[in-house]
Parts: sequence; C-alpha cells; structure tokens
Amino acid sequence: MKIRVQSIHFTADKRLLEFIQKKADKLDVFFDQIISGEVYLKLENVEDEANKITEIKLLLPGNQLFAKYQCKTFEEATDLAIESLIKQIGKHKQKKNAVDKTVLSSLVEEE
Repeated sequence: MKIRVQSIHFTADKRLLEFIQKKADKLDVFFDQIISGEVYLKLENVEDEANKITEIKLLLPGNQLFAKYQCKTFEEATDLAIESLIKQIGKHKQKKNAVDKTVLSSLVEEE
C-alpha cells in the first residue's frame, strides 16, 4: 500500500518511518482494496509526557477511515491507531457485504 508520512514541526528518523510503513503494510492483510494512506506525526507543546500524536487516514473505494491517538511515543500511538483501523476495516467489510447481499437478492427477485 502506498503510504505518505508527514512529520509536523520535526523531522522523523528513518527507523520511525520504517516502523510506520511496516505496521501500515499489515492493513493489506485485512483489506486488499486500500487505495492509499496518510500518516501525520505531531508533537504537541504541552507539559504532559504523552505529547506525541499519530493520525492515520486511509482511503478506500467509496470510503475513508481515520484514527488518531496521543501517547508517550509515536510507536505506541501508531500501534493503537492501526488496531483501531483494523476494527474499522472489519465494520466496513460487514457493511459492504450486507449491501452486496441486498443488491444480489433484489436482482434475483427481479428475475
């Protein structure tokens, strides 16, 4: 899957970028029709240790999925966002299958 990573107000190191790409590649196992993905890494200017934000947006045919997490590390936030997207993909597939079955049954009734 083609994924674009943007780090806002800092430069992400190569190891972090490879980690994100590896995690994002796992999404293809759950849904092979993902068109592209965008990852935004942000540092929030707060006193709290959990100041790292990962936002992931996936573009699917006819839909878009989004997850955002704030944690102590980008790796942890990325893991949580990927887990959330896996759940969202599951729900998307269920809805898509339900629609497909409805359309198919209506076509069969017409014949």
